[in-house]
Amino acid sequence: MDSSSPLHIAMYPWFAMGHQTAFLHLANKLAKNGHKITFLTPQKAQSKLEPHNHHPQSITFITITVPHVEGLPPDAETTADVPYPLQPLIMTAMDLTKPDIETHLSNLKPNIVFYDFTHWIPSLTKPLGIKAVHYCSASSVMVGYTLTPARYSQGENLTEFDLMEPPPGYPDSSIKLYNHEAKAFAAKRKEFYGSNVLFYDRQSIALNEADALGYRTCREIEGTFLDYIQQQFNKPVLTSGPVIFDNNPNSVLDEEWANWLGGYKAESVVYCCFGSECVLRPNQFQEIMLGLELTSMPFFAALKPPFGFTTIEEALPEGFSERVEGRGVVYGGWVQQQLILEHPSVGCFITHCGSGSLSEALVNNCQLVLLPNVGDQILNARMMGNNLKVGVEVEKGEDGLYTKDSVCKAVSIVMDDENEISKDVKANHAKIREMLLNKDLESSYIDDFCKKLREIVEEKN
Repeated sequence: MDSSSPLHIAMYPWFAMGHQTAFLHLANKLAKNGHKITFLTPQKAQSKLEPHNHHPQSITFITITVPHVEGLPPDAETTADVPYPLQPLIMTAMDLTKPDIETHLSNLKPNIVFYDFTHWIPSLTKPLGIKAVHYCSASSVMVGYTLTPARYSQGENLTEFDLMEPPPGYPDSSIKLYNHEAKAFAAKRKEFYGSNVLFYDRQSIALNEADALGYRTCREIEGTFLDYIQQQFNKPVLTSGPVIFDNNPNSVLDEEWANWLGGYKAESVVYCCFGSECVLRPNQFQEIMLGLELTSMPFFAALKPPFGFTTIEEALPEGFSERVEGRGVVYGGWVQQQLILEHPSVGCFITHCGSGSLSEALVNNCQLVLLPNVGDQILNARMMGNNLKVGVEVEKGEDGLYTKDSVCKAVSIVMDDENEISKDVKANHAKIREMLLNKDLESSYIDDFCKKLREIVEEKN
């Protein structure tokens, strides 16, 4: 094809909003570079994504009808519509869209399809002469630790003790799992995740059958892990750069929060948020609240009501609201996280270590307290705390539970300018922030990403 002609890229990400938004952020960058994007998505996700489509002339949405699966609520389309235990049924529903996706691809004839959890995409693209790129919004640290052939070669009887250590050849021995985490990872390996397919088999097929593997990161941060994955899978590994979400230049923080944050001095407020889907157990929710209270610092916590509660207020510890009145806000709705992190009053961010939240945090001044909840968040936390040393992880007991004291301790460390750990964390964070904010970094990554995509398209099947 003509090296100057735009690529046509179809995208079909997993029906979870974190994945949908990560793909749309990339779509915006690719469209800015002149490429055409067709974004296949359910109606509910589309309505949330459309306001963030910065290039509607180049990015077209196609609405996908999600078949009903027994056990799901009637209108369920994304993971946001169901409690966590029902997410595999959303995956089953997504698998049932395979005939529709095949029809769309046959009609659209894109050059490339980007996908993640739909392991069957390469079986559709190969006969059509379309390239399939597995684009992972999670870190290469996690994929390298859990999904490489080196890990699979350890056999079906992989134990929690095996998983406590990285696989052979893994580039950083300081990144490992604690016993309670390894137990959860071992159990996940036996979990079916849609259509009677094991979760890890689904991921393994998706990775092994792809023409190339793409990651939302940069080599300056994850270079050794990307090299390991390339060696393991023996196929091109592309990096799109951090793909930091561009706020609408006219976006302003809601007046209520701007006024509240504006009442505190620079870098004095602790912000706590665990993403749009994390629901905590009541005891862990209360420990965070009590830990924030113990810090004696102003705080803004944006968390979903814990399991068994419909509102945040009814889940708070007894007498908590009265004790923190005037210095603490606990809010159960959606907030403009990126604008909050940019606010000069915010000095600390307690994060669940989702990839998107970490990207937003690293380009701001707030210091990181790492409190992972599940899955890739745990390995992200180890990378941030052990490898990059840009945050302090909250200590947990052998049961995997944290306490108000361990939450308070981690916050106190990063907020203490005289603490040696805090000094190192701040210096390391400042270096990475400066690197990520280099105006040429993202554009150079996207340019190279597009160049590699073109090379993949031009390869003969």
